[in-house]
Amino acid sequence: MFRRIHRIFTHILRYLQKRLSEKQFLIFSSILVGVSSGLAAVILKSFAHSINTFVERYSSNYQDFFLFTLFPLVGLSITVLYLRYFIRKEDFSKGSADIVYAIAKKSSILPQSSMYSHVVTSAFTVGFGGSLGLESPMVSTGSAIGSNYGKTYNLSYKDRTMLLACGAAAAIAGAFNSPIAGVLFAIEVLLADISVAAFIPLIISAASGALFAKIILGEGVLLSFTNVQPFDYNNTPFYVLLGILAGLASLYYTRMFTKIEHRVSLIKNDYTKVIGGGLVLALLLIVFPPLYGEGYEGIKALASLDHAHFYQNSILQSFISTEWMGLLFLMGLLLIKVFATAIAIGSGGNGGNFAPSLCMGAYLGYTYSHFINMIGWAKLPHANFTLVAMAGILSGVFYAPLTAIFLIAEITGGYNLMIPLMIVAAFSNIIMKYFEPLSMENKKLATKMNLSIESRDKYLLSKLDLEKMIETDFQAVKPTDKLRALVSAITKSKRNLFPVINEDQELVGIILLDSVKEMMFNHELYDKITIKEIMTRPRAIISPDESLNSVLKKFEDTEQWNLPVIENFRYIGFLSKSSILSQYRDELVRST
Repeated sequence: MFRRIHRIFTHILRYLQKRLSEKQFLIFSSILVGVSSGLAAVILKSFAHSINTFVERYSSNYQDFFLFTLFPLVGLSITVLYLRYFIRKEDFSKGSADIVYAIAKKSSILPQSSMYSHVVTSAFTVGFGGSLGLESPMVSTGSAIGSNYGKTYNLSYKDRTMLLACGAAAAIAGAFNSPIAGVLFAIEVLLADISVAAFIPLIISAASGALFAKIILGEGVLLSFTNVQPFDYNNTPFYVLLGILAGLASLYYTRMFTKIEHRVSLIKNDYTKVIGGGLVLALLLIVFPPLYGEGYEGIKALASLDHAHFYQNSILQSFISTEWMGLLFLMGLLLIKVFATAIAIGSGGNGGNFAPSLCMGAYLGYTYSHFINMIGWAKLPHANFTLVAMAGILSGVFYAPLTAIFLIAEITGGYNLMIPLMIVAAFSNIIMKYFEPLSMENKKLATKMNLSIESRDKYLLSKLDLEKMIETDFQAVKPTDKLRALVSAITKSKRNLFPVINEDQELVGIILLDSVKEMMFNHELYDKITIKEIMTRPRAIISPDESLNSVLKKFEDTEQWNLPVIENFRYIGFLSKSSILSQYRDELVRST
């Protein structure tokens, strides 16, 4: 039945594809991708929260809570077993780095299994208490939906990439009922090269995803706040300081997360990793119960000034008898959150840093404002600082300040906090980029692509294949040859550059046509001068696996237009600066 419906639906779309113009079909497709990604977000949220509701019945009292803390181990086990026996390892990847890598190196094609594997695995991981977010799996799912839609209907690379981004935008929009944040996330995190025309499909797709999720989920599952107070300009210095603290907290989060995840990855046995990670999470939950799951209920409690909710069922509950003790508990929660997140991901769970970043921001904002109020420096609105700090950490961790600003603005239902949001997000982003030029995901991407993705130019260069640009139509001569052999090679070649190769195919020198022009007209020298006497050493050599950024720097430093390519000491050919620039221009035209 399902296959029959799918076949009919496919025939209808192919008919429309023939009738509509390319641009019209892209707009129509962006709506379908948006609705599909919104549906995926709804299914994932509902699935995870259904598991969560079932599990939470074991946390009703202090005695049952110890059993409750073992549920993250159950979620990790199910996730790892599912990935091992149902999904090919090469078809499963986490994070936006692999999506951007697919855009740059795999023609924006993602595996079909990514349309459902992230839904299943993240729902079990987070539903059973893994201290992770569902947004990253949603983005991976939405991107895969857009990519495979474009592949099914034979769309161009540009349109396929656009629909991939549309799926990601719709996923974020559906998760938070924030279409503007969804569009900005796709632009800031996935699309390094963006034109004005791209905004229309992204906006339509994000609006479709947000509307679909809003209709089905309503307000119960979506994150929203209503008790925001108007901005008071007298509090500006406190927002500036909060922005700096958010930047430092983001730096702590990213460095600690990377270090812990790396340490856990060194454990080769999957079962040891899962059991060890699950037991560590259980111990952390006994002390800090709010580490359970996404943590959004805790954020709502903080914004409503209900911080006593955090101590419930904690083994430290009986010791927290004063406001200062409560503040210390929240500071401990702030510092330990990254441990729970890194262990959950490193142990095999599936989820992302989006929700943990927002939670850490909420803990920071509430603790900061509560501390200022307790020592009597000012009377700061807890809810405002809690929400604004969320944008600060999100901006610092993801290097996406616009996404952070408009996400919080949209979930608060207005723009009362726009100025403090801009202040905190900007300062946090500046602090992070000063210490860490690349975000966590871009570091992973740089490792995969052998270069840093810091600018549009570098991103476009990363799409070019160096090996395909190597030119081999050069007439080679031997170092023992006479000048006569070189003159013969010159008459056969259209090049003004001649590699000198020994019997082991090693490059020992080069000869430029301009340097031998006078000798060519002196026939007496033809059998007297050897190639070895007139050749020169190349000013630089290039390796086939070298990054194009490094290659262009060598061209700039040597002021040469052709440089030899050497692999394992053997001559392969030459790389031309003009060829790189020509292909770069072609890529620039395609991208815009």
